[in-house]
Amino acid sequence: MAQYKGTMREAGRAMHLIKKREKQKEQMEVLKQRIAEETIMKSKVDKKFSAHYDAVEAELKSSTVGLVTLNDMKAKQEALLREREMQLAKKEQLEERRLQLELLREKERRLERKRKISNLSFTVDDGDGNDRGDDLNEGSMAEASKSKKNLGKNPDVDTSFLPDRDREEEENRLREELRKEWEAKREKVKSEEMEITFSYWDGSGHRRTVRMNKGSTVQQFLKKALQGLRKDFRELRSAGVEQLMYIKEDLILPHYHTFYDFIIAKARGKSGPLFNFDVHDDVRLLSDATMEKDESHAGKVVLRSWYEKNKHIFPASRWEPYDPEKKWDKYTIR
Repeated sequence: MAQYKGTMREAGRAMHLIKKREKQKEQMEVLKQRIAEETIMKSKVDKKFSAHYDAVEAELKSSTVGLVTLNDMKAKQEALLREREMQLAKKEQLEERRLQLELLREKERRLERKRKISNLSFTVDDGDGNDRGDDLNEGSMAEASKSKKNLGKNPDVDTSFLPDRDREEEENRLREELRKEWEAKREKVKSEEMEITFSYWDGSGHRRTVRMNKGSTVQQFLKKALQGLRKDFRELRSAGVEQLMYIKEDLILPHYHTFYDFIIAKARGKSGPLFNFDVHDDVRLLSDATMEKDESHAGKVVLRSWYEKNKHIFPASRWEPYDPEKKWDKYTIR
């Protein structure tokens, strides 16, 4: 009768189980060995402590014979313990000193070996000849070390693509100087003053002007504009900066943006540039279709409550939040 041996899949499974069991056996052996080593270490430590205290106990028994008071017994025990600890400390100090002496001897032996090797010479002369031989030997060793350093280098090969510490340090220094120069120029531009023409809009325009630094934020501009508008408009006397909106070229500008951001990016709005904050019209006599109109309109300062009530009516119906990712290729007025 034929014997059934199973499929290849079962054979592979059996081999996997055999390997797994062998691995588990190896892990168990390693664990047993580790436990045995820890047990031996603990027993050694216990023996050391027990030997120490057994010696103290023996000395105490030999020195206290007969009737002894409790205080004398404690004092004698403390004295023996101190004496035993001093002996152990002296023993450790002697051991450390012996190790230090061995290290010093080993160091001296190494220095002596190096000195003997350095004094080797191929000359057999004495006196001045030996000194001359030593000088020649040192010179030849220096030349050999120099030639070994330059061995394998071809000066004609272009190595600009390889890492070079000196070149990288020079590049980093130049990059840092350029960064500082650029930051100084940026701060200088930010500190420049400009005149901003705006119109408080409550259904009709009330034009005003204010001077601000180019590095000021929209919120700082609204705060300064509000100080000048409160005395003329009753509804603004209790209003705060967060209740105001600044609309430039039909885009609602966020309070955290600076005017420098719009200037440096040459930002564009729906009906004109966002980097010109004055008011001017295109005064060219001849219209040219190939050239864009150069017009800048006054920004509008609006109460947020007025905008919520009238955002379905022109011109508020054209306003939308500013998105730096959105590009306006052509200006539109209507």
